[in-house]
Amino acid sequence: MQSAKRLLPVLAMGMMLLFACQPSGAAEPIRIGVAGPFTGSDASFGEQFWRGAEQAATDLNAAGGVLGRPIQLIKADDACEPKQASAVASRLVDRDKVVAVAGHFCSSTTMTASTTYADAGVLMITPGSTNPQITERQLPTLFRMCGRDDQQGVVGADFVVKKLKATHVAVLHDKTTYGQGLADAMKTRLHSLGQTEVLYEGLTRGEKDFNALVTKLKSIQADAVYFGGYHSEAGPLVRQMREQGMTAPLVSGDGIFSEVLVVSAGGPGFLKGVYMTFGADPRKIATGKALVERFRQNGYEPEGYTLYSYATIQTIAAAIQATQSQEGEKLAQWLHGHPVETVMGPKAWDAKGDLQVSDYVMYQWDDKGKYQEVE
Repeated sequence: MQSAKRLLPVLAMGMMLLFACQPSGAAEPIRIGVAGPFTGSDASFGEQFWRGAEQAATDLNAAGGVLGRPIQLIKADDACEPKQASAVASRLVDRDKVVAVAGHFCSSTTMTASTTYADAGVLMITPGSTNPQITERQLPTLFRMCGRDDQQGVVGADFVVKKLKATHVAVLHDKTTYGQGLADAMKTRLHSLGQTEVLYEGLTRGEKDFNALVTKLKSIQADAVYFGGYHSEAGPLVRQMREQGMTAPLVSGDGIFSEVLVVSAGGPGFLKGVYMTFGADPRKIATGKALVERFRQNGYEPEGYTLYSYATIQTIAAAIQATQSQEGEKLAQWLHGHPVETVMGPKAWDAKGDLQVSDYVMYQWDDKGKYQEVE
């Protein structure tokens, strides 16, 4: 946790970064917050959020905006720190008067910030927070554009047992709301498949030396390692596994779905035998083909949550346009009853704010630092 003294300059810098896609003399803008980790070890995911939201706002404004008004995005950095997320949420609501928020990313920050938005009646759609408890609380204005860990954990366990045929599975996590929640969901499914993990252990975010842990994994003859956490720890972990001659597969979730994993692992040669769950690649969906090509022409590969963020802004805009309102409860009520056409295809939500259809699949990394869906 950062101290309040350290938080102030970070918040001041993050909250002053306003993006206005609007012509001179335009009508009063519709303000939408984009909240996520724009600094820190998870900043690659924050960039995905911003790139997608920024392009969506640009495209919507070029088409006339929403209700004849331009969208203005307000960039809010939470650094994946719950305390900072709480301050960010209060600032977005009280000072910036946002009508909706696309964010946050880490489940721990979404859990903290979402109560502030709900109390203020502000619509919140998270493109990437997957912990089940986020929507189990049934906050009236909270939705997600992604699946849940109790869905991707099942996919991970099934793959480890049925495809990898592993019988000595170690389950690790990073002690975060997201990481431990994902590991626990995988472990529950593992038990239902008739297996018990040979090791269940947490490591600390920011730690880089996992050699003692790897030695333990070797001693218990783990033939597969499941990790609930992010690329910043998964990279050093798999590198040290390989350096110690351990060839067991490392399986994880969407927290490592970024090519930044190549850097954190120390090079692509360490990634052979690394697998991860994520939604079916949105870049391959026909409705987003032209957008993906535009991103690539501008030198950016829209991986990970980029298109999820784009779809989130589309969804917020669709609800405002349909209801002719900016009141969070009205927007939420409309979304509960109406699907939205997005760059990722049609999306619809249940009473909790979860997607009615989740599409987690397994991906595999190769020793060239690229990933592709497992057949």
